[in-house]
Amino acid sequence: MRKLVLSLGLILSTLIPPPVQAFEIEDQITVGPAHARRVLRVLSTGDAELFEDTIRDFLTALPDVRVDYIVASSAELMRAVGNGDAKADLVMSSATDLQTKLVNDGRAQRYSSPVTSRLPDWARWRDHLFAFTQEPAAIVLSRKAFVGLPMPESRQELIALMRDHPERFQGKVGTYDIRASGLGYLFATQDARTSETFWRLSEVMGSLGVKLFCCSSQMIEEVSDGRLAVAYNVLGSYARANGDPAEVVVMLPQDYTIIMLRTAFIPRDSQQPALAGLFIDHLISRGWQAAPGAVSVAEENAWTDEAQALRRIRMGPGLLVYLDALKKAAFLAEWSSAILQ
Repeated sequence: MRKLVLSLGLILSTLIPPPVQAFEIEDQITVGPAHARRVLRVLSTGDAELFEDTIRDFLTALPDVRVDYIVASSAELMRAVGNGDAKADLVMSSATDLQTKLVNDGRAQRYSSPVTSRLPDWARWRDHLFAFTQEPAAIVLSRKAFVGLPMPESRQELIALMRDHPERFQGKVGTYDIRASGLGYLFATQDARTSETFWRLSEVMGSLGVKLFCCSSQMIEEVSDGRLAVAYNVLGSYARANGDPAEVVVMLPQDYTIIMLRTAFIPRDSQQPALAGLFIDHLISRGWQAAPGAVSVAEENAWTDEAQALRRIRMGPGLLVYLDALKKAAFLAEWSSAILQ
């Protein structure tokens, strides 16, 4: 009988396909010994190459720990954690609104330490969600595309230049596809709450055949090689890390600059909550170095020499407004009308 059961098991194993990954992974790295006694599973939207040094620094005093670092889009991360498909010990994302919703939905557990207790109130929420970087939404400009033209310093100046010189910018303006990018959607909704200028700019970009992207890195690459003249709402830290200063200008608009908070939380079902807490402390203390162009949450007056009006995204229930299904559908419809002309 036992032989029969084993035989049936072997037959079924050949007929049933292996389980499919429940969410789309963009990249993953493993740092630390293969046979480590403890494993910290990190699910993040941050590029692996930007965070690898920070992980290695964290592991310096932990020789028995390995970090499995998985990268997914903010939308995929939201679905995976919300549905319970992702088995992670720590969740990191630049989409502060989606992180806030996951915490609000009870997907996180409380954490407190001497390091987190020193955070300003705007950098932590309910002792569940913690900011560890501040990163501006920038406008990235091609120096070659603006030869003979003044470099704009505000959205109004950029609108005027694109309207006056459509032949120079036709098909050479890029921004996030906010239907697919969680960070892009966050930036767009914060823009719309701040100023009507966002909708005028969107209409002008739409009239010029704007190109839509999933990620900041792709937009930066296309500005650097001349395929784009303007990339709007690019993550400023990535632009400064990857853009060639000889080819691109990273502009923080002086009318207002949205400041994104990159945040982390410990999932409710984390198998290594203590280790995840140590990594949060490490991120707050030193992890901002992983993103050149970002600054520590301790620097409350960052960028005052570059941007006149800073609009820091605040964690809390206010971020959930545009995640309401009806409000989101209405916002996307208005955005599509402006952009997809």
